Amino acid sequence: MTGAVVAGAAVAVPLVYLAGGTTRSASLVVPEGWRASQVYDAVDKALALPAGSTRSAVGTAGLKLPGDAGGNPEGYLFPATYPLKKDATPQSVLRAMVDTANRRFGAAPVAAGAPRDAMNVYQAVTIASIVQAEAADKADMGKVARVVLNRLQHGMPLQMDSTLNYALNRSTLKTTVNDTRVESPYNSYQRMGLPPTPIDNPGEDAMRAALNPPPGNWLYFVTVKPGDTRFTADYAEHQRNVADFNAAQKAGTHRSPQVSPSPS
Repeated sequence: MTGAVVAGAAVAVPLVYLAGGTTRSASLVVPEGWRASQVYDAVDKALALPAGSTRSAVGTAGLKLPGDAGGNPEGYLFPATYPLKKDATPQSVLRAMVDTANRRFGAAPVAAGAPRDAMNVYQAVTIASIVQAEAADKADMGKVARVVLNRLQHGMPLQMDSTLNYALNRSTLKTTVNDTRVESPYNSYQRMGLPPTPIDNPGEDAMRAALNPPPGNWLYFVTVKPGDTRFTADYAEHQRNVADFNAAQKAGTHRSPQVSPSPS
């Protein structure tokens, strides 16, 4: 697990005291699926720096990112536990995260999977970020990745709520018709293909799923309730599954429907 933890889990972080009585963390835990904005805020807090310090440091950190990233480290702030030395800076912490991502994503078994599926590693990280956001649990990751690839191969828009949430800088369980009309390159209801960057920082399980998904013809999925995610290639069946989801919502369970065509 390389020290990675599940997003949302409580993390106990030891502290060290600095001159003047301020405190900073002795280590930093980056959970799987955090967005870059969340990582920046966590680094600021861990180093006891003013808000916005880490975000402002990205351009001067000398990060070894793929050319396709355009200097944006989203997807490459690898989820793990990072010890923080006394002389740590936002730049040094960001470099450690990106260097770790390059080692993990550039490892032979991982890198070999991308050319096999006619995509580069950056595209694989982008798919993995969607998988990380959309899969209800680890067991569903491979099937979610297969849905993404199948929709791309069929020339279908991805129609993923997770990319729309990224565009709107939010996390929500419900998407409205108006939401799907937002003008953004991350609106996968309106735009074809992958979003221009990853939408979070995926872990190794999501990356493996993106590169080695199981065979299947699935085009739709919906998590009706915890432990009950239904995948299908048949739209009518998917609509029935969505109806079951809506019924479960009224009964008080959670999780939004995924990959359903844009509402008419």
